[in-house]
Amino acid sequence: MRLARHHGSAVVALLAGVATRDDAEALKGWRVHARREDFPPPDAGEYYWVDLIGCQVVDRDGAALGVVEGLLDSGAQAILQLHVDGRKQPRLIPFVDAYVVDVDVAARRIVADWQADFD
Repeated sequence: MRLARHHGSAVVALLAGVATRDDAEALKGWRVHARREDFPPPDAGEYYWVDLIGCQVVDRDGAALGVVEGLLDSGAQAILQLHVDGRKQPRLIPFVDAYVVDVDVAARRIVADWQADFD
């Protein structure tokens, strides 16, 4: 991959060996994978979603709220999708400063200003 940029809800990329529009059209809808070592380091306070998956989420008192199983893009903000033991539906917490107090990717832990009975 030589270049990539966001375009609406998609990513437009310039790939080595793809020289014509027809070549590019043949790849439309394909998934592109990148090696982790090719990712640029995130800025302070920014995270790759893949790094958040599997993190334990706790409230300010340390009580478990769930484990991040994915993130959703609502258009306005990202939303943490948590697996909670004993529940069929995931717990959803907006990934915004108002609710996310601390993210420690190395410790695999996120502290949220959220109560288990909010949902």
